Amino acid sequence: MNRPAIEVVGLTKTFRRTAALCGVSFSVPAGTVCGLLGHNGAGKTTTINILSTLIRPDSGRAVVAGYDVVDQPAQVRASISMAGQFTAIDPLLTGRENLVLFGRLRGLHRRQAKARAAELIEQFDLGDAADRQVSTYSGGMRRRVDLASALVVPSKVLFLDEPTTGLDPRSRRDVWALVSSLARQDVAVLLTTQYLEEADVLSDSIVVIDHGRVIASGTAEDLKRRVGSSYCQVTPANPADLPQVAAALAGFDGVDVDADTNSVSVLAPHGVATLGEVFRYVDALGIELVDISLRKPSLDEVFLHLTEPTVAQS
Repeated sequence: MNRPAIEVVGLTKTFRRTAALCGVSFSVPAGTVCGLLGHNGAGKTTTINILSTLIRPDSGRAVVAGYDVVDQPAQVRASISMAGQFTAIDPLLTGRENLVLFGRLRGLHRRQAKARAAELIEQFDLGDAADRQVSTYSGGMRRRVDLASALVVPSKVLFLDEPTTGLDPRSRRDVWALVSSLARQDVAVLLTTQYLEEADVLSDSIVVIDHGRVIASGTAEDLKRRVGSSYCQVTPANPADLPQVAAALAGFDGVDVDADTNSVSVLAPHGVATLGEVFRYVDALGIELVDISLRKPSLDEVFLHLTEPTVAQS
């Protein structure tokens, strides 16, 4: 295992009388992607603000790229990059001009900034658009320039906050490929996202925060095994039959209707036996099915399983 690029031990932070973090601990090895997941207000942003030296913790310790965030903030800032949910690039400048500008702001000489911009344009496949104004770019292209600008000075740690919000599926997958390539270059990536499929695809490890506490951590497969039960998924041939299928399966646990995939899922604690029971209920309807199958829980279902009990208590 690589040496941790991010190491967090017992972080706490309170704003007035509200406890934002209550002893948060986790680590992220160099060259890996860690998905930091949680509901809005769970403590994700506070954690990243501490790790990027924007605020100080009340107690605990955080080390980023080998530097303590409280005792060595300047060294931490020199070792990290950040790409937020909203692009920070100037739409009136070209992609190349933006990259040169960010290079100059990060202390590069003009010649160095131009050379680095050319490298990033090639790496992020922006050659055809590099000398056009960013205002003419698609959302996916803007996000690529934004990520490139965050890396104009190579960093050891990259914080990504909702990197694909608002992007179409093709652009989202392009960004996924870029993030994966960064991990292969030994950059540690801490990713926050509301798209749990994104966390499932990209993350080597996942940390789930709820009400300021880490309630689960591990790989996506580890977390899926914690849920235990498989799911039975039924997909009718005609989307108009979806409500009828959902009504027929209303007596099962964990009923979930997904209009995007035109399917109804239920918990299958007894595996094939539950599948057979579901099939009998649906067969009695006399409707045509595209598919009926057992599957592992998705990360969305894992997240709901992990967080619903604490939500219910609040």
